[in-house]
Amino acid sequence: MINGEFQQRLRDLRLEQGITQSALAARLHTTDDSIYSWEKGRSEPSLSMLTEICRVFRVSADYLLGLEDESGAKTYR
Repeated sequence: MINGEFQQRLRDLRLEQGITQSALAARLHTTDDSIYSWEKGRSEPSLSMLTEICRVFRVSADYLLGLEDESGAKTYR
């Protein structure tokens, strides 16, 4: 299971860019219900979808998963 950091960062990135759940879903070729479920921690994106989310927001998977901070410094030991 992906940690809670993913849900929060996904939501924060979406809101920072002024993208609705429906608009993000359209860009990712998925449903807005999927976006809602990911943000609420009810389900998780596939690995290929995680890659696409990273491309859309231009962030690393490590950042999205909470393994690094905004500066790129690793947050795990």
